[in-house]
This record gives sequence, structure tokens and C-alpha cells, in this order.
Amino acid sequence: MKTKNIIYWIATIFLCLGMTAGGVQQMLQIGGYNEIVTALGYPLYVLSILGVWKLLGVIVVLLPKCKLLKEWAYAGFFFAMSGAFVSHLAVGKGFAEAIPSLILLVVTIISWYFRPQNRKITIQSKIL
Repeated sequence: MKTKNIIYWIATIFLCLGMTAGGVQQMLQIGGYNEIVTALGYPLYVLSILGVWKLLGVIVVLLPKCKLLKEWAYAGFFFAMSGAFVSHLAVGKGFAEAIPSLILLVVTIISWYFRPQNRKITIQSKIL
């Protein structure tokens, strides 16, 4: 149980740091994200939307309650990172440029899988 908890917190802290850094940069449209998103064929306003949702997702993942919202946050991280990974590959950017999104995708899955029982939705748990 202790090992699972350590894995959870290491993965969750790494995930939240990555999502916070990316979310702030995307929300403010700095750090080279404008060029990346334009090269991928997406409109720039997508950055602001993704940035805000990533920051909100980080808050929810770190909160001890809000189990249903936590599931939505993990799902959002999964969709954002898998979408980023596939987008890089689809436009021919190469695997090397897709690695950061793949790493955050894997860390999202690890954090979700190893989350403590009191952070999971169960039949007897309160949803919110």
C-alpha cells in the first residue's frame, strides 16, 4: 500500500507540474505554443481553452474530494495528451516532438491507476 501511495504521489506531482506549466503557457500563448498549434493546424484560441481547462484539472486532481470531477479531469488530461500525441504524428512532426505529450499521457494513466481508494468513485462513495 505504501509503494502504491508513493507511485501515486510522484506521478501526480509530475503530472500536475507538467499540466500547470503547459496550461499557463497555453493560456498566455507564450513559450512557442503559437507556432506548435499553428503547425498542427489548430486555431490559436484553442490554446486559451486548453490552458484554462488544464489549470482547473490540476486543482481538481489535487483536491481530496470531488471524485466525479476528478474522473473528468483525468479523462480531459488523457484526451488532451493523446490528441496532442496523435496530432504531432499525423502532421509528420516526428516521434521526437511527440514524446512530451506521450510522457504526460503515460503519467496521467499511472496517476489515475494508482490513486488512493478515497479518491476513487465506488458504489458507496459520494460523487461530489
